[in-house]
Amino acid sequence: MKLSIITINLNNASGLRKTIESVVSQSSRDFEYIVIDGGSTDGSIEVIKEFETRITYWISEPDNGIYHAMNKGIRAAQGEYCQFLNSGDWLVNELVVEKILNVIPDCDIFIGNVITTRPDGKIRVGKALREVSFMTFYRSTLPHSSAYIRRSLYDKYGLYDESLLIVGDWKWYLVVAGLHDANIVFTDIAVSFFDSNGISNRDKLLANAERRKVLKELIPSPILADYDKYNFEIDQIDRIKRYPLFYRIVWFFERCLFKVDKWKATYCGWQRSIR
Repeated sequence: MKLSIITINLNNASGLRKTIESVVSQSSRDFEYIVIDGGSTDGSIEVIKEFETRITYWISEPDNGIYHAMNKGIRAAQGEYCQFLNSGDWLVNELVVEKILNVIPDCDIFIGNVITTRPDGKIRVGKALREVSFMTFYRSTLPHSSAYIRRSLYDKYGLYDESLLIVGDWKWYLVVAGLHDANIVFTDIAVSFFDSNGISNRDKLLANAERRKVLKELIPSPILADYDKYNFEIDQIDRIKRYPLFYRIVWFFERCLFKVDKWKATYCGWQRSIR
């Protein structure tokens, strides 16, 4: 078996239906489909039962969160690669699995493009990266719904950290791709639609706090301090490029009204870097 598609769900019956329909309509049958439900009470079980002849394995029981559910799916998976298509996300068309299986090379992780759907109805087509650096994980992460992850990586590096509520996949990617240089190949094939209404996009403060906790666990303090200093300067330059008028006003007040050494130390360095 080449591929295991894993869907996790909790009380999202309408999103789950959309996800399942996109999977079971695939032209290829060379994959297994696993659905892990967290004990839903909103009609999700009825949706699963409606399609259960097309689902290889499913279970519905209370769990300890997103990553506990994902780990259940990994343990059940028999495919060489795993793809996580959580409820609310869906495959772009009925040919995408066949297309991917025809071109997937011998690599650790194969990543295609994601089309993000926003709450206002707008969509954004995210092109797959061409390289991975530490900055990848500082600014964002690698996509999940369009990634085909070799199942043996979970045996080698471990499953997702179930103590985290939001950034368990980010941490796993950081360890495997950022710190251990997994072999990642990118393709320009559009794979999935991603529903941006999930918790990771709603609770930015918690996500940032969890990322900080992970970085402190994994990165030596002196390196992390230098990294923070460097990226603070980069962030300031990015902000000035996006909001030039606002920062010209800040510069005016700093120079003309608040000639205090600590203000100069904070702003003058990065102001010189963009003038």
